Amino acid sequence: MTATPSSDMTPEGSMPDLTSPNHKRVSDDSMSTPVSEVAPQSPPAFPEGGLQAWMTVLGGSMILFCTFGTVQSFGVYQDFYTRVYLSGYITSDVSWIGSVQTFLLFAGGLPAGKLFDEGYFHHCIGLGSLIYLFSIFMLSLAQPHQYYQVFLAQGIGMGLGMGLLFLPAISVTSHYFRRRRTAAMGVVLAGSSLGAVIYPIMLNNLFNGKAGFGWGVRAAGFIDLGLLLTANLIMKTRLPSRRQRPDSKPVNIKAILTDFGYWLCILGAALTFWGLFVPFFYLQLFAELHGLPTKLAFYAIPIMNASSLFGRTIPNFLGDYFGPFNVMIPCTIISAGLIFLMFAATNVAGTVVFGILYGFFSGGFISIITPAAASYSRDINEIGTRIGITSFIIGFALLTGTPIAGALVQVDGHYVWWRPLVFASVVVFSGAVCLVCSRQILSKRKGTRIL
Repeated sequence: MTATPSSDMTPEGSMPDLTSPNHKRVSDDSMSTPVSEVAPQSPPAFPEGGLQAWMTVLGGSMILFCTFGTVQSFGVYQDFYTRVYLSGYITSDVSWIGSVQTFLLFAGGLPAGKLFDEGYFHHCIGLGSLIYLFSIFMLSLAQPHQYYQVFLAQGIGMGLGMGLLFLPAISVTSHYFRRRRTAAMGVVLAGSSLGAVIYPIMLNNLFNGKAGFGWGVRAAGFIDLGLLLTANLIMKTRLPSRRQRPDSKPVNIKAILTDFGYWLCILGAALTFWGLFVPFFYLQLFAELHGLPTKLAFYAIPIMNASSLFGRTIPNFLGDYFGPFNVMIPCTIISAGLIFLMFAATNVAGTVVFGILYGFFSGGFISIITPAAASYSRDINEIGTRIGITSFIIGFALLTGTPIAGALVQVDGHYVWWRPLVFASVVVFSGAVCLVCSRQILSKRKGTRIL
């Protein structure tokens, strides 16, 4: 999922950048000057690259590697906890650990977005890094069958740290890019897919090998320590914060709350996220219970996330040319249909094909939904608020989606897989319908089909 700070508009050339040093307010004297004597305003200059820009992109990728990459690797924990470490608890109980973690990652966008707008970028990623690292090392000390220890460390602690890290790490990228912004954010989000490939392979081998759960988690923690430390050192902001712009207009909350098209977009995003992560949480367990070779089951999630690496970059490049809605909606519809393909993931070929296809198209939705929601902003100062609201509401969908799937799949100790898969597919398709309607409203408002 991508984000754009409140420093300027996403669509190129749709509004002047009031934060740019090139922008000057027209004085009363200049209003009386003949039009021919007033020098035309040059468009705001964005670096569109450069060393510091790409260092910031690299740092954002490192943060996404640790945070969203861990979220997408929860299927490894789901499988290991269900079968071994928390075997006395039902599947739905285990799912709450990952869903609370994911909820806090997205819901944290509301306060973190506000702090970012006010100029507290380094405070956010610094404090978030400390909370996250402390929590992951505490998780390594959690004892078997002690649910509350795992829930507090992984669900609450790591989730809170992720919430402070996630949105600022993505938002700061747009300080350096305008024309290639969606593509640059796709590169940042690709870090999460890379993490979601490496962590499952590493954790599966360590959890089920001589190292065990404790040292497996610590190994991930030491990787996170190095990456987060580096990210804190190399990332920098460029544009002035809201408190450094005393002339910035207040956000029109009433206009946002009464924007029907925008809320339809949020509803579509929430419905889609309600079911989108079910395969990410349950594919490994599904493969294990259907008797697939252990090695393949261990690599099911990495295959899906490796494909998602391309799904979070290629659609973003296309979104810069065809519009975010025009790329995101087909990805969402195809994802809804592909969930039924998980029924065929009971052999080697079925698992590999499902992982590749679902990883790509679901990644296309995840990486573009926030720029699409931000397209509804009428003023540059609204963008941060709209993104924060969107992330917060999406968080509630992610909080409940996978536990509902867990409750549906396990009936009297038996696994009934058609129930969660039908649920996930129906809600994702419903989300796509809402996004189509939202796009139509925005198209009429802006008078263009490139959305």
